[in-house]
Amino acid sequence: MSECDIFRDRNKAARLFGQIAIRAGRAIMKAREARHHPEYKSDGSPVTAADLAADEIIRDSLARHLPGLPVITEETCTAASAADAACFALVDPLDGTKEFIKGSDEFTVNIALIADHLPVAGAVYAPALRRLYVGGASAHRLDATGDDAAQSLDGLRPIRVRQAPRAGWRAVVSRSHLDPDTRRWIEAHRIAELCSAGSSLKFCTIAEGEADVYPRLGPTMEWDTAAGHAVLLAAGGRVTDLDGQPMRYGKPAFRNGSFVAWGTADDGAD
Repeated sequence: MSECDIFRDRNKAARLFGQIAIRAGRAIMKAREARHHPEYKSDGSPVTAADLAADEIIRDSLARHLPGLPVITEETCTAASAADAACFALVDPLDGTKEFIKGSDEFTVNIALIADHLPVAGAVYAPALRRLYVGGASAHRLDATGDDAAQSLDGLRPIRVRQAPRAGWRAVVSRSHLDPDTRRWIEAHRIAELCSAGSSLKFCTIAEGEADVYPRLGPTMEWDTAAGHAVLLAAGGRVTDLDGQPMRYGKPAFRNGSFVAWGTADDGAD
C-alpha cells in the first residue's frame, strides 16, 4: 500500500482533481477566446497560452491542497523524478492541443494520482463540452452546465462499462493518430464498429459504456493516459500492454508503449 495519505480516500482525491480541472478549464476557454497563436517546443509539438495558464492553476492548486505531493506535468516535466516516489501526480493541462488549435471541442484537462505505479484517482474535464469524468473507488460523470454544480460537483452520476455485444465490439480510435499498426490490430479482432474521439475522452467513452475497446499502438506519454486510465479502472475496465499485463506508470521518460483499453475482461479476439 502507498504511504500517500490521499490514497486512503480515492473518491475524495478524484473530486478534488475534478474541481481543479474545472478551474483550469475556465482559463483555457478564456485563452481560447483571445485567439493567441501557438508556439512550438523543441520536439515540434505546439504549446499555447491556454496550456500554460491551465498548468499554472493546476500546479498552484495541488501545492495548496496537497503540499509535498510530487507533481509531473507535460509543461514542467524534467527527467528527474517524482516517478521514484511512492505517490505522485501526473498532469496534462491541455490534452489535445492540436484539436484545440483547430477549433475542435474534444480537448481535455487531465489530472491523476499515481500510487505504486498505478492510477488510483483521476479527473478528465472537457471544458468546451462542460463534461467532467472522475474516477477513484468508483466512476462518475458530471454535465457541468451551471457554475454552482461545477463548484460543488452536485449532479455527479455513476458510470460503468457495458457488457460487450456478442455481435462484435465497438472500438474507439484516435481522431488524429489511426496508424497502420492500429488498423491491423482492429482487423485481427472482433470489431463491428469504429468511432473516433480526441484526447483522453476515448477512455471515458468506454467507461460510460459507449464503446468497448480502445487500441493504441503508437507512442503516448503517461500524462496523456493516466487520468482517463483511472476513470476507466473505476468504471470496471482495464488498460493493458499487448501481452495483457496492466499498464504501469513511472516508466523511463514517462513514455508509454503500445496499449489496449478494455471495457470488459474478454479480449475480443476471434
